[in-house]
Amino acid sequence: MKTILKIFIYLSALFLPMQVYASQSPTITNLTDTPYAVISLFFFVFAYLLVMAEEYLHLRKSKPVILCAGIIWTLFALASKGTGDFEIAHRAIDENIVEYAKLFLFLLAAMTYVNAIEERNVFATLRAYLVQKGFSYKTLFWITGALSFFISPIADNLTTALIMCAVVMAVGKESSKFISLSCINIVVAANAGGAFSPFGDITTLMVWSDGKLPFNDFFYLFLPSVVNFLVPAICMHFAIPTGKPAKLTETIQMKFGAKRIILLFLLTIITAVVFHNYLHLPPAIGMMTGLAYLQFFGYYVKMRDKRMKKTDGNIFDIFQQVKSAEWDTLLFFYGITLCVGGLAQFGYLSNISQTIYHDWGVGYSAIHTQTPANIFVGVLSAIIDNIPVMYAILTMSPVMSDGQWMLATLTAGVGGSLLSIGSAAGVALMGQARGHYTFLSHLKWVWAIALGYIASIAVHLWLNHELFSVFSNS
Repeated sequence: MKTILKIFIYLSALFLPMQVYASQSPTITNLTDTPYAVISLFFFVFAYLLVMAEEYLHLRKSKPVILCAGIIWTLFALASKGTGDFEIAHRAIDENIVEYAKLFLFLLAAMTYVNAIEERNVFATLRAYLVQKGFSYKTLFWITGALSFFISPIADNLTTALIMCAVVMAVGKESSKFISLSCINIVVAANAGGAFSPFGDITTLMVWSDGKLPFNDFFYLFLPSVVNFLVPAICMHFAIPTGKPAKLTETIQMKFGAKRIILLFLLTIITAVVFHNYLHLPPAIGMMTGLAYLQFFGYYVKMRDKRMKKTDGNIFDIFQQVKSAEWDTLLFFYGITLCVGGLAQFGYLSNISQTIYHDWGVGYSAIHTQTPANIFVGVLSAIIDNIPVMYAILTMSPVMSDGQWMLATLTAGVGGSLLSIGSAAGVALMGQARGHYTFLSHLKWVWAIALGYIASIAVHLWLNHELFSVFSNS
């Protein structure tokens, strides 16, 4: 569970400009009807099925996609030779690797900060504070849900969900029903909260970092996100058990320097934003600069620990936090980046873009021709996961209004709540609350979550209707 927590990456993960789009990368004629392309698609689907079955197979998710990436690019290289251009595969994969390098550096810095914050007992202190207050089940249901919603825009939806789940597991161990409903609420709230902030989810960061939406425009999604959280929460409220759990006493204190590390992390985020928005430099450079802040402060903490002659082995070492980064996830992003990039080179994504962003919109008003496709994005993200879905959309790079990009961002972020396997938060909580929160227990309330999904889309279409004719990314 400690390892999964480090996937704060899912938040900070993609300040990076994903520029390996079909329109920008070296391309050749459509090869989707060749045996190479068909075999590539088969391997990608098979690899992703293995990723989805990670919980049952205990096969790390990075392994199948890394192998699949190698296979896809080998097949594309063979296919491109038939066109007479022997260098196109080399040029195309170079672009993919450069973009992954930016992602890797960004995520490494973000993960190191989260590891350091965890090591300083920040998350454990928050959990202990909530546990010892003696709230009723219904109150805890709303507190953990509200905290999940408001913390996830800053701390990322996965990390937030794990913290809040630890709270409900600690105080509600006598009521399996309370744990189950609270976990559903936490997943929905964390995903909804992450949808209106560029820092709340990897998909929002992808859209912002690629320049599809200005930083401030994401906050237009605040009210739709609130609706997405509140509708299912109100439905589930009446099923929460009455009474209150036994009051627990647990005292945990943050270690020296914890608050300053949090401030340094906020300063690092500001640095990345400034680098991206004003200096037009990759956000990864800002994050790595911010990592240097932590390294120097870590040196100070380490020297202090040595002066105090600590003998318990708890001398702070920043490189231990680097070492504890979630390498499986870093390598998973390598595989996904190259797999999707390879399929784009074959021409699959341009075909899909034509189908869903043009053919499906026939008969709709001019400003809503892409609305069916973007609503479908959320349903698809519940099955596949929003990261490859959003990456594929950015790779297609359809010309859309700000309102449509917001709709795609909203649905990709909150659509994963429809199923427990649809988001990193849901998958993580099935493991953390094993036996209480399951796929079927979540599915029982899919009707309420779907109501929230539909309501949030309706609120966005009504509240932000003027943005459907604004094209700031053109």
